[in-house]
Amino acid sequence: MPTFREGAPRRGLEGFIGTEVAQYRARTEGGLRLISVESNVAQRPQDQPPVSKLIPAAIARYRYHRFVYQVIFRSKGETRGAVLLGGGSIGELEQLGARLLTDPESVCSGPFVHCAVFPEACSVALEMEIFVNGAPRTILWGSLLTSVAAQPRRIALLRRYAGHLVPVKIDPADANALRLPLLPGDRLNWE
Repeated sequence: MPTFREGAPRRGLEGFIGTEVAQYRARTEGGLRLISVESNVAQRPQDQPPVSKLIPAAIARYRYHRFVYQVIFRSKGETRGAVLLGGGSIGELEQLGARLLTDPESVCSGPFVHCAVFPEACSVALEMEIFVNGAPRTILWGSLLTSVAAQPRRIALLRRYAGHLVPVKIDPADANALRLPLLPGDRLNWE
């Protein structure tokens, strides 16, 4: 998250004093856990929250989460921001997601808040872990097979389905097959 001098506009480079990064990990049993915070800001301005507080503990504790890249809040003067939704079930998350599209204030305010709204200047990147040639590797969410295995001669992909790892047939000579989006936990061997 970019940090600016107190009172400075939060756009562009004027007043920019550094960045902070918080990493969270989705836990197997549900919820998010803060695993690291990096800051190169010598002294935090009072008018900006620390990056470690952008996802409140109440939101992190929810079992299921969904990230929405941009939401328009009408009551806040058309402010656009990224949102992290939290819910106790997939069904609840689906309902919250539908309401977020039509009435974001009803989901992100009031006594039962189900979302964290990130500041406009904040960048959020979703990462996932896969295994490449037997070693764990973290990649950006939405990465394609070709971004990990460029011009493979041989390729084998195992993907979790119904609780088991199953092989996915891929022709390494087919450029369209190499555009397959990767999923968390995929196991890829290639040469």
